[in-house]
Amino acid sequence: MTGISARASLKNGMKSSEILNSVTTIPKVGRSTEELLKRLNIFTIADILHFYPRDYDDRTRKVSLFECLSAAKSGSQAKAHTIAQITEHSWFGYGTMKTLKLTVTDGSAQAELVAFNRPWLEKSLRDGMIIALDGIFSIKYNSLQSSQFEAVKISEGGRLADFVTHPIPNSRVIPIYRQTEGLSSRQISAFIERAIAQYAIGIDDEVPPEIAQKRSLMTKQDALKKIHLPETLQDAMDARRTLIYEELFLFQKEIAHLALMHKGKIPKVNEETGLTEIDEQKKYSDEEFQKTLSPRQLELLGRLPFSPTDDQKSVITQMNIDIDRNYSAAGKSGGRPFSMRALLQGDVGSGKTLVSFFAALRVIDYGGQCALMAPTELLARQHAENAAKTLGSLNVKVAFLTGNINAKGRKPLLSSLAQGDIDIVIGTHALFSKSVVYKDLALVIIDEQHRFGVVQRAAILQKGRDSADATLREPNLLMMSATPIPQTLALTVFGDLDVLTIKTMPNGRKPIRTFLTREGNERNAYEAVRGELRAGHQAYFVYPAIESGEFSEDDKKGMKSAEEMYEFLRTQIYPEFKVGLVHGKVDEDETARILDDFRKNDIQVLVATTVVEVGVDVPNATCIVIEQADCFGLAGLHQLRGRVGRGDAQSYCFLIYRKDITENGIARMKVLYETTDGFKIAEEDLKLRGPGEITGTSQSGELSFKIADPSRDREIMIQARMDAFACVEKEVGIQNQK
Repeated sequence: MTGISARASLKNGMKSSEILNSVTTIPKVGRSTEELLKRLNIFTIADILHFYPRDYDDRTRKVSLFECLSAAKSGSQAKAHTIAQITEHSWFGYGTMKTLKLTVTDGSAQAELVAFNRPWLEKSLRDGMIIALDGIFSIKYNSLQSSQFEAVKISEGGRLADFVTHPIPNSRVIPIYRQTEGLSSRQISAFIERAIAQYAIGIDDEVPPEIAQKRSLMTKQDALKKIHLPETLQDAMDARRTLIYEELFLFQKEIAHLALMHKGKIPKVNEETGLTEIDEQKKYSDEEFQKTLSPRQLELLGRLPFSPTDDQKSVITQMNIDIDRNYSAAGKSGGRPFSMRALLQGDVGSGKTLVSFFAALRVIDYGGQCALMAPTELLARQHAENAAKTLGSLNVKVAFLTGNINAKGRKPLLSSLAQGDIDIVIGTHALFSKSVVYKDLALVIIDEQHRFGVVQRAAILQKGRDSADATLREPNLLMMSATPIPQTLALTVFGDLDVLTIKTMPNGRKPIRTFLTREGNERNAYEAVRGELRAGHQAYFVYPAIESGEFSEDDKKGMKSAEEMYEFLRTQIYPEFKVGLVHGKVDEDETARILDDFRKNDIQVLVATTVVEVGVDVPNATCIVIEQADCFGLAGLHQLRGRVGRGDAQSYCFLIYRKDITENGIARMKVLYETTDGFKIAEEDLKLRGPGEITGTSQSGELSFKIADPSRDREIMIQARMDAFACVEKEVGIQNQK
């Protein structure tokens, strides 16, 4: 499409994201400039219109040198925007380091302009000249000084007092853009100004007019103009709010459509939290709870040596309702597809695995199959052993499948799975490999969901759709996370899922006591652990690497590895106890044997890397020592701490941090010391790391907004979510009437 035809079509309306003309259609943007813009990911008119300023230089208000001086005395930098007179030229330094210094005054104070690498200013800025001055000033060598300044000639000379009321040239709000070598912010601004003049006239609004009016939003045309070419700073802020709202509204509309596709209806949104109504879990009495259970679920409940917590009962009941609806919808000809799409979050040790087993039994009682996928063989094996012990007596056939199972054992297993002789299969990525076929995969459970990407989740769900005797149009999905999801992510990345939460811990559990120890004082922690070992308990020691070879030359000094510390602890600290070692390079079978010995208390001290972060449940272990803890992330530290406190005895966590700990490391240690609440820790983790890391690298693109920040703009996001869900519901109602 040429620039002319684009303008013609814009008269009839077009979304700004649809203007895919090359940037070379902008006047004075040639091929060389096009290549520079590509470095900033600007290829089309849509890209450049949505390349928003990162900041603004507000030159609409006069700021005198005296005001700068007052601000600079506090140690901060200050901006000046004033009319001044050059009173003196001087030079300092020698040879290539010789530098021009201009002395100026605006009548309120005197300042020095240091012109590094700009000797030519001697001729263009002469003594006595009246200039418009803009610069960033600070106190240096007892003088108000700037090396970042702009000076524009107003007059060759005259009395400064005669220019006091003179309008200052360039008194406007100047947008500041991200730059690249060869392309300044000012040049980018000029290109955007031309693009707006050429293309912005016919851009359509993407927010319905009644919503725009309710939320006091600008039109899209005005918002684009005022964010790039604001007359005042308030103009820019208002435009920014409009564009943030629009971006979040369109995003939440997509979320609403996904929810509609899975649920067959639009869920209601809570006005205060933005969460859907299903997230506000109900409490059930024991009698009410039992009435909701299927035969195998009821049998499992009767075999438990304890009663489920209120949160567990609530979550199980909600999942039963959704799974029942799934089967009910599958039997209706032409009805909307419906499937459970739930994210089950709960703190370490809150009983999520048991809840997932109840969900598996529900579909098994319907005649369906279940696949439980874990990120590591260690965790998958732990789940398989747990499932066999918990569900085996209920006439449930459990299988374990990973990529390491040999061909001889794999072939009959896959045959049984395809014939429907296996009710629940537990494994790793092998569960969705090409050779795996299910008879009727009705429920997919994904543990430690943040370790899997979108493509992997889609692959295992497709196995359910492709099942030979698929009863359901769409398999149910339950994702589990022991790292509670911050509410910001619950409204974005997981916005189309029902967020089910287990907050209450099983009866008898005591909060883990956490101690911070500076490196050099480790012996105190070692002796505290010795007391627990002598009392018959066990302990973990965790290190950031397997061996010293993993550290760079710069990091090697003072760093501790699992293999070196295993020898030290075994021979020097705890020779009277049995010490074991596990890490990622230990063979799977050997790891399983060592962990089994640890569970049986044949090993009292287990030295490890983060391989024990998940999948190790030893109630008798009451101590965990994490050395050089500031090398670990906040969520990982919380997961590791959760290896203890799984029994009735008081448990302890010792975080030993390095002497040269960073500010971020101090923040992590402080959070863990102050709370064991995984939900609070998750919110702090989001602040410290950002959403990309928390959702996993494969998902980070899901939060790549152009201008919105879900954490910063949470209030706007809740408004946009409410409006978007209501808008989609209205659209669906109109379609149904037709």
